[in-house]
Amino acid sequence: MTSDLVWVLIRQDDGANRYRVGRYATRAEAERIADRLGGCGQDRDQERGGAEERRYVIERIAPRLAQA
Repeated sequence: MTSDLVWVLIRQDDGANRYRVGRYATRAEAERIADRLGGCGQDRDQERGGAEERRYVIERIAPRLAQA
């Protein structure tokens, strides 16, 4: 159920643009994905010669209450 996915992984670039990458049930799961993406993103940027640094932020969101 999506209400159980309360941890959000967000990619933030140097231009302060933020993009939701995914929602996860635990913070540990979100951190694992951020670590995996962080390593790949840096390698790709270096291969292209780009200087853009990507940062991943993990935030907790409040689950929505069921509507009656």
